[in-house]
Amino acid sequence: MLLVFAGRIARRKAEAGIGGYFVGGRQFSPLLVALCVTGLFSGSTFIAVLELSYLKGVSAAWYGVAETLQVVLIALFLVAPFREQALVTISGLIGDRYGHGARAVAGAITAFAFPMWSIATALAFASAVHVATGIPMVWSLMLTAVLLLTYLQGGGMWSVGLTQSVNCCVFVVMMAIGLYVVWTGPDLGKFTDAHPEYVAADSVGMTQIVAWFGTFIINVPLAQATFQMAVSCRTSGEARKGVFWASLFGVPFVIIATLLGLTAAAAMPGAAKGLIAVPQYLETVLPAPLVGVFFLGIWACALGWAGPCQFSGATSLGRDVMMALRPQASEADLVRYTRWALVVLTVLMVIFGLLRSEQSAWWNILAWTVRNSATFAPVIAALVWSGATRQGALAAMVIGFATGIAWYHLSGWGVAQFLYGIHPVWLGMSANIMALVLLSLATSSEGWRLSDGSALYVGAGLVVIGAAIAAYAIQTFAALKPTGLLGLVVFLATLAVSMGLMLLFRARGEAVPATSAAAAV
Repeated sequence: MLLVFAGRIARRKAEAGIGGYFVGGRQFSPLLVALCVTGLFSGSTFIAVLELSYLKGVSAAWYGVAETLQVVLIALFLVAPFREQALVTISGLIGDRYGHGARAVAGAITAFAFPMWSIATALAFASAVHVATGIPMVWSLMLTAVLLLTYLQGGGMWSVGLTQSVNCCVFVVMMAIGLYVVWTGPDLGKFTDAHPEYVAADSVGMTQIVAWFGTFIINVPLAQATFQMAVSCRTSGEARKGVFWASLFGVPFVIIATLLGLTAAAAMPGAAKGLIAVPQYLETVLPAPLVGVFFLGIWACALGWAGPCQFSGATSLGRDVMMALRPQASEADLVRYTRWALVVLTVLMVIFGLLRSEQSAWWNILAWTVRNSATFAPVIAALVWSGATRQGALAAMVIGFATGIAWYHLSGWGVAQFLYGIHPVWLGMSANIMALVLLSLATSSEGWRLSDGSALYVGAGLVVIGAAIAAYAIQTFAALKPTGLLGLVVFLATLAVSMGLMLLFRARGEAVPATSAAAAV
């Protein structure tokens, strides 16, 4: 009821001025940005760390550390320039740089990836509700999806801002209950003495930890939902401040989720899923209403992640794709298209949940593969390389997308087992960025020249480093394959070579002194 009421207030705010629907009229305060980003990342982090800490111990906190690092990097390097450019979406950035065709492809791929992330978190919540209450998962999913549609459709970004604030208030109550349970629960010191693996820093697996950091760092330039909330702020400085605050607000989520997972493991060991074991343990030590409020907090975590994802995806579909198809569309037209896009993505979210409800992680893998394999290289090139061509960017999106999906198909569409141990997103992004660079070099109408000065030496050095990493991957193929790091090594080799080529070659007509800061980039 609170969320729906906040959505109705947001509708009036969204109709108050130009840009009110997509970026809140760029009137968000730093605190509102912080609450939005906290609801997005910290809620999902709480669910993930709670689950993993029950199963693996304190090393689950590395997930939260990696996600916090992502937020800090976004605040440091991208929020201010994106706000100054009046950016709305990443797919819009691609369209502005590479034309209507690229805008349509990037917008469509981005849009249909976001409901996959939404359903992944919603499934985790629904499974806990199903076990604890007997309510069928499909009804929990449908309730979540319809609620998202109800409160997002009217007010757009203002709906996101106000409802994320409500979710954050529920988070505080949920964590207070969690802290009380930890305080009154079993002696964690005795438990960890008897089970030292639960306090080992790498019990979750070093390869998994490396994969978390690699994934979150690589995702920094593609975090569209975060950027859309941050650029809704009044100024670039306030936007950066709000995202920094969000990184600090997220720390208690990681700590409390870790302690609560350990407490449940000490009291009720042996369950297959931590997100089910924790509520079951709470039922034994708390009055039923408090357990219900804790469940409400878990639901808020799911909504806090899914809400911005659904709205950001709808913005890509209703605004960016339709801008490409109907360049003459007015702002009112784009708002109407986005509201219809929210309906489409809501239906998709429910369909995805019905198609594969037993493995929420599967949808995360598919979403990363679909979105990152297509849009990683065009975004990087838009930020650092003026030599990318429209033909190269558009073809690279298709090639990267096809490569990632094909590799996942060859891997059997699994959750943990991939062909040669290579996660499809690494191969998709590798094909994406290499195709963009090579095709841009081949299709440039101006021709190319070698860079001068430091750019020449740095570029050549990166190419050599990339070749060395590739040689290392070939030499240690058998050893890397079972670790799950082979794909990351292949990607790093390709990234180094691609960035080196970007530095080595300049468009013939580009008048940039070799000693300038722009040439060094």
